[in-house]
Formats: sequence, C-alpha cells, structure tokens
Amino acid sequence: MKPLGVLTFSAMMALGLAVLPGSTVAQQKTLKEQLVGAWSLVSNETTTPDGTKQQPFGTNPKGILILDAGGQSAVVIGMPDRPKFKATSNFRAEATAEEWAAAARGFAANFGTWSVDEANKTLIRKYTTALIPNNDGLETKASVSLTGDELKLTVTPAAGGKNETVYRRAK
Repeated sequence: MKPLGVLTFSAMMALGLAVLPGSTVAQQKTLKEQLVGAWSLVSNETTTPDGTKQQPFGTNPKGILILDAGGQSAVVIGMPDRPKFKATSNFRAEATAEEWAAAARGFAANFGTWSVDEANKTLIRKYTTALIPNNDGLETKASVSLTGDELKLTVTPAAGGKNETVYRRAK
C-alpha cells in the first residue's frame, strides 16, 4: 500500500471505530457529564495544617450532593446524632439559641452553580446561599478523583490542610 493510502486507511478505521455504538471511543464523556447526578455522602475528613485528622460530621455522616446538567448544585451534610430540640412540638421557633447552635454545628448546606475545569479535573462551585451566611457568594474549587461510582473531592484551603469528601453515585 502506498504511504498516502495507509494514512487514509488509518483515518477511515479510526473514524469507523469512533462511530460504532459499542465503541469505547464513542462512549468517552467529559468530566462534567460524568459528574451530573445525585451523590450520597460516604465520608468527610479534614486534615488541619498540623496534620491532625478530624471528622466534623462524625464517623457516619449523612448527606447528598446534587449536580444537575444545567449547572445548578446543592449540598446537604449532617451529623446523624445531633441533639434533638427539647420543645414538645416540631415548631422551630420554640427552640432555644443553644439548641440551634448545637444543631447548626452538625450541619452544612448550600446551593448555587457549578462548572468544571476539565484540564485540571477541578469542580468549581459558587454558593448562592449557604447555612453559614459568610459563605454566600463564595467560590470553592475541589480536585476531582472519579473511579467508577465513587467521587472524591479534595479542597486545599489557603491556610493549609485539606478536606476530603467521598460520595457514591446515588442509585
């Protein structure tokens, strides 16, 4: 076969493989496409700048991360064993300031928008509103590690240390 013919043949074969329905090449998804969906919290661990490891939501935290295809996100994380309010009803206005403080310490929530830096495998979230009002408008960046149905997000704050949150794709 002539050199130009080999090149043409190779290009046609590559194109043919890419359009086959079962082809791995045809099934490649962007990181953003792979992240879309609901994710159940598995663990959350913070390492302080001095190397101390902490689990701010306990050893068995509960939570969800939702990343929709339109770029909206929501996160809710809670300690399952937070103290109950003493009020006899579920009316939140009856809770004391101390009860609210204890409840808030074991809870995190925010919603906003999200995007991905594909080249750096980074998830970028901008909070519209967060449980901690100081975080309203905050932009966070997390390194993404995605293996099958497990998603690990690692945030390294400017002050040092890191936070690793692991999710499993919700079924």
